[in-house]
Formats: sequence, C-alpha cells, structure tokens
Amino acid sequence: MSEYLAHYSVMLKECLDALELGSKASGSLIFADLTFGAGGHTFALSDHVSGSTVYSTDQDPDALKNGEDNIRRRGKEGKVNLLPMNFQEFPEWCEKNQMHGKFAGILMDLGVSSHQFDKMERGFSFRADAPLDMRMNYGDNNIPTAADLLNSLSEKEIADIIFNYGEERLSRKIAARIVELRQKEKIATTGQIEDICFHAYPPKDRHGKTHPATRTFQALRIAVNEELTVLENTLPKLLPFLAEGGVLAVISFHSLEDRIVKHTFKEIVEKEDFPATILTKKPLTATEEELSQNSRSRSAKLRLLQRESQLGRVDGTKKKRQFQV
Repeated sequence: MSEYLAHYSVMLKECLDALELGSKASGSLIFADLTFGAGGHTFALSDHVSGSTVYSTDQDPDALKNGEDNIRRRGKEGKVNLLPMNFQEFPEWCEKNQMHGKFAGILMDLGVSSHQFDKMERGFSFRADAPLDMRMNYGDNNIPTAADLLNSLSEKEIADIIFNYGEERLSRKIAARIVELRQKEKIATTGQIEDICFHAYPPKDRHGKTHPATRTFQALRIAVNEELTVLENTLPKLLPFLAEGGVLAVISFHSLEDRIVKHTFKEIVEKEDFPATILTKKPLTATEEELSQNSRSRSAKLRLLQRESQLGRVDGTKKKRQFQV
C-alpha cells in the first residue's frame, strides 16, 4: 500500500448544501458517498450535519487502507462506515441491509482521485513512464489491465474504445500503430502509448492545450474499469433507497458521463416509478474561487435529483425547480 496523496474535494460547498437540503426535507440523517477516495466529501459531510451517519464505498485498496486509518484517527467509528466495493454493488448491499427509503442524500463523485493520477505506478498518467495498469481495484487480478486489453483486442476493438470512450478523431490511426508495435514487442508501459499518440498527431497539433495522449488514456481507463456501464447500471437503482425529500447528487467530469446522468435523471422523472424533481435545470459548475485553487475542477458538472412524496407534484420534463447555492 502506497502513501495516499492529498485530494481536493470538488464542489464541496455545493454538495454539502444539496445533501443538507435532502436531510432537512426528509428528516433523515443517513447519507452515502459512493466514491470515498481520500474521504474529503465524506468527512466534511459527517462534520457538517450533526448526528449524521455516512456510508462510503470504494474499491481502491489504497483508499480503503487510508480511509480506515483516518476514521480511527478522527474518532469517526460508527459515524463513517467504509464499504469495500465498487459502487455498482451498493444497491444490493442496501437491499440486504433493508435501507429502503433511509438516505437523506447519496453522492456520486465520478472523478479519478488525485492519488490515482499522481501515483505514477498506477498507470493512469502519461507524465512518467510506468506500467500500463489503470485498474481502480488493482488488488483484483481478474480485472484485465490496460496493457492486457491492448495486447489482446483486435485493431477495430481498440479503435472503437479510443473513439467511443475518448472521442478521439485519430482513433483508427492510433489503434493501427498500437497493433504494429505489439507485433515487435509487448505493450507494457504508459510511455509506449504516449509516444504512439504523440506521433500520430500532425507536428503542428502536438503541442496544443490538450496533450495528444489525453483522450486515449481517458478511453483506456474507462474501458478497464467499465465506468460508463457501471454508471448506467447503478444510477436508476438508487432512487428506492432515498427517503422522501432525499437528494441524489452526481459530479461528472466529461461529456460521456454527464450525458448518462442527464438522460437517466430525465428517464427517472418520466417513468414516475418514484416521483422525483430535477433540481438543476443546467448542471452546476465550480466557482472561480475554486478554480483558482484546483484547476481539475474546471470540467466538473454537478446534477441534482430530489425524490418527492407524491406523483404528479412536478412535471419534470417541463417544470424543474432550480437548486440555489
């Protein structure tokens, strides 16, 4: 287990305000943070709402070890409960533990933690040459690494991943060069892929604001961890566990995630299995003050959905209550 690096809690005030709204509306003091990470949102929520109990999930072995240490150090045993799982397992855990209608708020922060980006040996970044891993749960050897995928998939499959998950216009060219390289040597490091992406771009485009490898690395990370599939499968299952008045808050960091959240919220309201209101007509974004402290917040978008007490109270497709911070 490597030392866990510091992490900035994105849009913390906005998240606390939304979850506190859910607590006041529902009367519940039970919350869930489905991406514990360094514990920033979890511990801030526990401190912010007196008498609260927070259940947090994470699959990263580093985050789990660091989290348990911090829970003991802060004297939060029983107030903060860390569940070792991918958040797609959370609805099943709720079923087993009879948590229907219990949560005042559920937060999903879909971002990759600073620890995962900045620990080069995790393989999430191309800033240094390192093993091409990218597994959130690197303790599970049944999960293929990014290197495993690139050494086994067809050229078309690799191109589809890079295009669909990275929206990379040069996906076919990059995939062809990956397959060409692996015929000579095994794909094993971040440096190999960074070099391929860099030289796939025309010389005039290699030194722009966005590094040529950025979209490909995003795509590989999403594929390794099945991030979009997990999000699509989990989001619709959370509403039954919110108390009436409870709030579901989701922070996304790229258009593919945000599109899923936006459409899922709309589908939830339209289906009316559980009456709900979309609180954010447009997603909330980080303030200039926050951006001055953490540039990684720039792409963050926060969307909010509140469970209602009765059907027909709000037509979510035409009339949306705007959340105020």
